[in-house]
Amino acid sequence: MSEAAPALHVTLEGFEGPLDLLLDLARAQKVDIARISILSLVDQYIAVIEGARRVRLEIAADWLVMAAWLAWLKSRLLLPDDPEAEEDAEALAEALADRLRELERMREAAAWLATRPFLGRDVMARGLPETLVIEDRSALAADLPGLLRAYGDVLRRAAARKPYRPRPRRVWTVQDALARLRALVGRAPDWAELSGFLPEAEMDPVERRAALASTLVAGLEMAKTGLAELHQEAPFSPILLRPPRGGMRLGEERGSDAA
Repeated sequence: MSEAAPALHVTLEGFEGPLDLLLDLARAQKVDIARISILSLVDQYIAVIEGARRVRLEIAADWLVMAAWLAWLKSRLLLPDDPEAEEDAEALAEALADRLRELERMREAAAWLATRPFLGRDVMARGLPETLVIEDRSALAADLPGLLRAYGDVLRRAAARKPYRPRPRRVWTVQDALARLRALVGRAPDWAELSGFLPEAEMDPVERRAALASTLVAGLEMAKTGLAELHQEAPFSPILLRPPRGGMRLGEERGSDAA
């Protein structure tokens, strides 16, 4: 008997072959089990088990189940007919058939799993696991007193907050510069730097540049009307201003305006 495909061969009256084939034929009513000697079947089973000590336990158990089925089927033939018992027997036979089919499916699934790649032998996992630890700190733990204190702090900060008001800048307009130049240009004996006509009040750099620009525009306006003369020696050198020579003086303009 081959261990690769173990089977119990029996020799009975009217049949000779594997036990599982005899059981299938008996279920399909293709063999007359009334002619089968259960005693002879049991004797052959015991002889095989005693003669082959290396038969695996699960194989011997399968053979025993098959022989028990044959004995049960033949007992159904020997007992008198009982409709209720016959129905119970059919239900039991169907349930056992379902179990056998389920067992066959399990064996097929086990065989399929055995052919799948094994982790560590056929399929390798990735390298060492990452040591990155993720900490979830999104949850906030707060109670009612803590929330009230936080709300009070917000209100106190809002009450203590002062709106930002930038310091107003003093703007020296062109009209202011023109009035100052008209008042001071007549006192200049000769050329004087334009920056000397700026207001004497203290100013920051931005205010000083704005005042210088307004004074330059006022000087250009006076030079245009002949009330002053402008001069510059070279590019980016100081701009000079003086009263007009040989032309209309500021006092003459005022006299003509008064006339």
